[in-house]
Parts: sequence; C-alpha cells; structure tokens
Amino acid sequence: WFISQYMSGFGNEHVSEDPRCPGALPEGQNNPQVCPYGLYAEQLSGSAFTCPRPTNKRSWLYRILPSVCHKPFKPLEDGHLTHNWDEVEPDPNQLRWKPFEIPTAPQKKLDFVSGLHTLCGAGEPRGRNGIAVHIFICNSSMLDRCLYNSDGDFLIVPQQGKLLITTEFGKMLVEPNEICVIQQGMRFSVEVFGETRGYVLEVYGAHFELPDLGPIGANGLANPRDFLVPVAWYEDRQVPGGYTVISKYQGKLFAAQQDFSPFNVVAWHGNYTPYKYHLEKFMVINSVAFDHADPSIFTVLTAKSTRPGVALADFVIFPPRWGVANNTFRPPYYHRNCMSEFMGLIKGHYEAKEEGFQPGGASLHSMMTPHGPDADCFEKASKAKLEPERVAEGTMAFMFETSLSLAVTKWGLQTSNRLDKNYYKCWEPLRSHFNPKCK
Repeated sequence: WFISQYMSGFGNEHVSEDPRCPGALPEGQNNPQVCPYGLYAEQLSGSAFTCPRPTNKRSWLYRILPSVCHKPFKPLEDGHLTHNWDEVEPDPNQLRWKPFEIPTAPQKKLDFVSGLHTLCGAGEPRGRNGIAVHIFICNSSMLDRCLYNSDGDFLIVPQQGKLLITTEFGKMLVEPNEICVIQQGMRFSVEVFGETRGYVLEVYGAHFELPDLGPIGANGLANPRDFLVPVAWYEDRQVPGGYTVISKYQGKLFAAQQDFSPFNVVAWHGNYTPYKYHLEKFMVINSVAFDHADPSIFTVLTAKSTRPGVALADFVIFPPRWGVANNTFRPPYYHRNCMSEFMGLIKGHYEAKEEGFQPGGASLHSMMTPHGPDADCFEKASKAKLEPERVAEGTMAFMFETSLSLAVTKWGLQTSNRLDKNYYKCWEPLRSHFNPKCK
C-alpha cells in the first residue's frame, strides 16, 4: 500500500502517520512530555530557525528510537566520491562520454553508495556553496545500510532500472523518466532490481525550488500538485549483526553501526520531505511564431545562488513537444555560455546530435566553450520544409546548468574510460556557405 500512496504538492505542510498506529501524531503541539505510543520526538531542520516563512523548512518525526543511538562514525573507504577539483588539469574542451558501464553482479557487486562516482563539480561543502555531478552504476540493493548527505541535496535521475527508495518519511518507487530529491540529512536506502544506472545532481548550500513564472502567469512548467511525497511507513526491526548508517560529510563517507533499523518513524509532519516527480507531467512552453525562447523555459527545478536571477543549479529537460516556428532554424543554436552545461540522456535520440550522444552517456560544455548542433543536423535543418512537427518524440534529454565553472575528476577524464575522444569531429564537416554576392 505504501508504494501506491503518495501525498501531492511541492513544499506543502504534510501530515502522515502509519495506519498501524492511528493517533501517533501528537495533537496541538510538537514535543509533548510523553508522545503517543511511547515514541520519541525529533526535529529535522532543513533551514536556519530564523529563515523567513517562505524558506523555512523543518519536519517533526515521531520514532521508536531517536537517530542519535549509534556508535561513533569511522571513515568508510567504500566509494568514488570526491570534491577535490584539482586531481587533474582543467580541460576546456567539449566533452562527451559514452554510456557508463554497469558491472555485472558476479563480476563486482555495487550498491547505490559504492556505485556513486563523481564526474565533475565546483565549490566546497564546508563553505556551503557548490555542486557536484555524480554517476551511479549499481547492480545490488543496499542491505542493512542507509545513506544520508550532510553536505547538501541529491537530485536523482534514474536512466536504467527502477529504484525503490526507503526513507525516514516512507517509500518511493522511482522509475526512468521520473526524478526524486532527497534533501540534506534525510536517511535513505536504495533497492534495485538488476543493472541500474543514472545521474545525481548534488547542491551544497541551497534547496531546490520551483522557478518563478513571471509573464507566463500562474500556471505552467512543473505544476506543484504533480510532486509526490511518501506516506509514513515504519519497521520496528532489530539488526543484531549491525545496521550501517553512512554519512556523506565534507565530501567523504563515514559509517556508524547501530542495532536497529533507522526507518522507524511511525508518524511525521512538516514541509521538509523527500519527493518525486514524473517528467511527462511537465507543461511545455515554446515559441509559436519565430525564433527560440531561451532553454530556461524548460526549467523543472532551480537552486538559487545569492545573486538574483542566477542559479547555483538548474534542472532542465527537453521533452517531446511541437515545433512550429516559421523562418527559423529549429534545433538548438550555436552557443557560448557564461554558465556550464552538463547534459544527460534518459531515452531516445537528442535532436541536435542523433549520433554519438547515447542514453546513459553525458556531455559537458564548459563555461564559454562553444557548442551546438553537429554538421549533419545543421545541413538537414537548414533545408527542411518548415511544417508543424513533433520534436523529440520518444526522447527525454536533460541538463544540469550551473553558474559555477565545473572541474572534471580523474575518474571522468581517465579512469572511467568512457570519454569520447572523437567528439570534436562532429563539427569538422561544417563548411562555409558564405557568398558575398548572394544576400
């Protein structure tokens, strides 16, 4: 029952209790002297206490034992995470990766944590300003271990295989073409059902929010009601062999042991929760006359920086839609950007590069590095008869865009062995059409 039931609404004040314990939520107060059913009250704060109401985030959890009941944390050498952006020399080139390889289970068992690999990033978690992009490649479920991120929020984009994510707030089933956000400090465990792959955008120091709509009006893009929040579910389970709680803290992993499941929250209320969203629900806005609107119209979620109008990170998608612009080169235009653009492909063929950019792969066009459609796409689109057409049918590409200048890790440039060293060649066939006698 807990997988098919969700509550809806982005950033709402939600109230949930496991139906096995009706009345588990205290009435009229957060922290009574004695909680119903002998539970412990615990607050999880996602913002400073003094933040203005629109940005104040917290939830109250009513649990069988508080999360403080664990042995000391010790370093965990299990993973490929880093925030060391000086492992290799900077590379301003256009970068593209072939689909990241998933080991088979007999060859090498990897769960979500051991299968996380940092690809690129910038900034620093101790200063609470920055982002990281990770790839996850896994073939095994997390058994008697969970993860929480002390550094920031995870936006998870599965590309192959579904994820059954158990959190302190309940369970979420997240499939390709859906995303989920696990916010800072929330404990979660990931169950998989075979070879699984996807992308993670991590932000330090800000939470994701819906972008302002401005002249678009009150409706459009990702609608708040389409975001789903899990309902309370608990397990009262002893783990004599030891349950491992993993903390990602200052870019490194640490593990602590306890003898019970951390998913022992019988009831909760608040506005600081994990959530998921189906990308097909996105209400696409587009030009219906000529030229392009900027790709910012495809923003699903944004994490704002301290500069007005400039994102620490945007999550942008390019869903199926109609192209109707007249007298217009319809694919993405050639571009040099003061932002960094990381792109991934969940399914299908990306319109500007139908060859080479594959589901499960990625590209990075760094700050002010030129990019745009390959030669074949340019020639076809320049000669195409302009009729209303479906664009990106059967496709879902996405972009993590950031105002930070991203450094690529050694794993991304070398160890993964997935870098496409011939990427630059897709533009080599472009030729001059200039004729000073023909206007």
